[in-house]
Amino acid sequence: MNFLIEKNNKYTVVKIQVEKLDSTISSLLKTELVLLNTDGIKNIIIDLSESRYCDSSGLSAILVANRLCKNSKGAFVLTGLQDPIKKLISISQLDTILTITKNLEQAIKLY
Repeated sequence: MNFLIEKNNKYTVVKIQVEKLDSTISSLLKTELVLLNTDGIKNIIIDLSESRYCDSSGLSAILVANRLCKNSKGAFVLTGLQDPIKKLISISQLDTILTITKNLEQAIKLY
């Protein structure tokens, strides 16, 4: 499995379990995010602590999660960013619109 989904009362964690968040799994991730949202999940944490690489399709999946949560009046948190992904998000200026925490524990505290 490319990602692990852990549902809790207040939030759902989507833990990406691959080194590369690229086009090979981003479409699957987007589909899963839409299904979660359709099921009434509005607070999502994406944990990227196991990923070292992200391309534009990966960023697109992250933005889909952010939009779905906002549209359903929920919250989206991105966590566990390693340096290469952190730099990409900074260069893309997504760090100004996304809620980002260092680790999962910090992300959970936001709920």
